[in-house]
Amino acid sequence: MTERTAKKTNEHYFTPTIFREYDIRGIVGATLSTQDAYYIARAFATKAAQAQPDGVICVGRDGRLSSPDMHQAVCKGIVDSGLKVLDIGLGPTPMLYYTAYTKKAVGGVMITGSHNPPDHNGFKFVFQNQAFYGAAIAELKALAENANLASGEGKIEAQDMREIYITALLKAYDGTRDLAVAWDAGNGATGEIMKALTERLSGRNIALNAEIDGTFPAHHPDPTVPKNLKQLIETVRNEKCDIGIAFDGDGDRIGVVDDEGEILWGDQLLMLYAADILREKPKATIIADVKASGALFDEIERLGGTPLMWKTGHSLIKSKMAETGSPLAGEMSGHLFFADKYYGFDDALYAAVRLLGLLSRSGKKLSDMRKALPKRINTPEIRFPCDDLRKFKVIEEVKSRLEQVQAKFSDVDGVRVTTKDGWWLLRASNTQAMLVARCEAENEQGLDSLKHDLKSQLSLSGVELLPE
Repeated sequence: MTERTAKKTNEHYFTPTIFREYDIRGIVGATLSTQDAYYIARAFATKAAQAQPDGVICVGRDGRLSSPDMHQAVCKGIVDSGLKVLDIGLGPTPMLYYTAYTKKAVGGVMITGSHNPPDHNGFKFVFQNQAFYGAAIAELKALAENANLASGEGKIEAQDMREIYITALLKAYDGTRDLAVAWDAGNGATGEIMKALTERLSGRNIALNAEIDGTFPAHHPDPTVPKNLKQLIETVRNEKCDIGIAFDGDGDRIGVVDDEGEILWGDQLLMLYAADILREKPKATIIADVKASGALFDEIERLGGTPLMWKTGHSLIKSKMAETGSPLAGEMSGHLFFADKYYGFDDALYAAVRLLGLLSRSGKKLSDMRKALPKRINTPEIRFPCDDLRKFKVIEEVKSRLEQVQAKFSDVDGVRVTTKDGWWLLRASNTQAMLVARCEAENEQGLDSLKHDLKSQLSLSGVELLPE
């Protein structure tokens, strides 16, 4: 057993806004430094040591230019705390989760800025195979700033997990006919894994932007923004592909276009996955975030499942899945979670393989499957700037006014207001200084009415919406 003592460290202070609900994010050199990374790792290792004194913490990183230095600082922080690091190096966030789960590590730290701009970076965590968020992240800040931190002499062991992880992905494929597939890694951390996967899958596979490059030269790695899918859509159409699949910067979010080049959003994908899974697991609870279409919840119920609306946020969803025993969950942002035949975390590569299997077995075109889904008229997700401190106050002000007029709404995450026309949503982003809104109705007239209601509420709080 490694000898470990508690030692009062020099006090370290952070920019408060880097601590989010379910991860830590900042601008490198402005709000986030390698010293921050070191003390965050010391704090996480201290907590891990309390749970498992001889525990192992897995560490991985994405392809951002700042990630190697952050990675080095995190590994040093863990080693200086007396714990062992299992270093898996460069790769997607889900590979880090996979390693932590399969190795039964006490925890895992992924250095990643996800889909944020190139000068951003941050950390995602897993702890004892459970989501790590909220109060647990706040505790890290407190520990690092003024508590006694574990101290000792740990060690680092490197392991290449790529082959093991790719093999697990390949085992998930259950298709019966070959497909033509275009893949776009967006120069993000999935690139090498995606390329190796496509070389082993049957059918015709076209890999785009597979070179990992932290400057993201092809396009920004966020597949929820239509302009970032332009190259993928053109490839699908020109190459007559059955489907196109895109990934975000760290590989935990998926974007999908069908054979006609039309985008399928997160709630539409969930309808397809739910239909497949509920055939084997009737009455199962299927979870979606508050931004999802009402049509999804209705469809889950129609298919014999139990729909559950929950808070947006990958850690929050994972925690709710574990609590309810749900086999499937997802968000509009493209985070998709499978506890059916998998581990319950968000893995876009795994979701892609499951979708290919589903599509292959169906014998149908993905465009026909999309057209058969129930339809509503809605806005895209509307994100607009609002100060990190002000955004939460705006939500509270709106909620207070809704309560005064006895409006029908859910406050599970922000406010989702139901009217005769449909619903509108307003919530604070947990990753950016933004407010997030969405409206959905049965017709254009109803949608205009909902947008008017939303604008009015924001105006009362001195916030201006909406790009038409």
